Amino acid sequence: MTLLTDLAAWFDDVKAEFILNFIDKNRWRMLLTGLGNTLLIALLACLIGIVLGVVVAILRTTWDNAGSGMRKGPARLVFAFLNRLCLIYTTIIRGTPMVIQLLIMYYIIFATSDNGVMVATLAFGINSGAYVSEIFRSGIMSIDKGQMEAGRSLGLNYLKTMWFVIAPQVLKNVLPTLANEFITLLKETSVAGYVAVSDLTFAGNRIRGVTYSPFMPLIAVAIIYLILVMFLTRMVGKLERRLRQGDNR
Repeated sequence: MTLLTDLAAWFDDVKAEFILNFIDKNRWRMLLTGLGNTLLIALLACLIGIVLGVVVAILRTTWDNAGSGMRKGPARLVFAFLNRLCLIYTTIIRGTPMVIQLLIMYYIIFATSDNGVMVATLAFGINSGAYVSEIFRSGIMSIDKGQMEAGRSLGLNYLKTMWFVIAPQVLKNVLPTLANEFITLLKETSVAGYVAVSDLTFAGNRIRGVTYSPFMPLIAVAIIYLILVMFLTRMVGKLERRLRQGDNR
């Protein structure tokens, strides 16, 4: 009887904690809003990172492959400058903590803006772009140089060869790694609360500050992140299997 009584008391405590943290004053809506902001920031930052990363990767690989063979002139100087700029960008972004970059963006670069979601999206997008550029760069470098030569021999210029011949092969090779980068980016957005963005982590911490009950809201946030990551990991696994099946045909 004592065990049953203890279990009943424990369930009553859990129920009371649940009601206090999520039901009272509709606090569950704070988590829902935070989840929406987290997904919005992650998706938009991923798009920014892909666009920025592709541009940087193409500039750097073009210089690596053809820079030494370019004639001296304005075009070579421009490519040399852009390559150096891209190298500085990737070095700084990959060499400094994400939180510091976020704080610099919010409190220095966009000090006059009160749109934390926009600033966080840009900060995460710029950060992701540095890593995505290396993913695409390694993918481009892994393609046999004969592919480029074959495209040029068919009368295609450099950009058309890169778009119609190289890019489809690169995309197939880097898709799983790119998907894993998105998973990492999703988890990194948990620091967006440093700039007063009501993301998922910020919402859970806010509930904790109101109810003085840390267990339930923080565990709920952890479970939501875990579900999101497990879902995305499963999708990445399916994508990798489909790509392997395509290679075996």
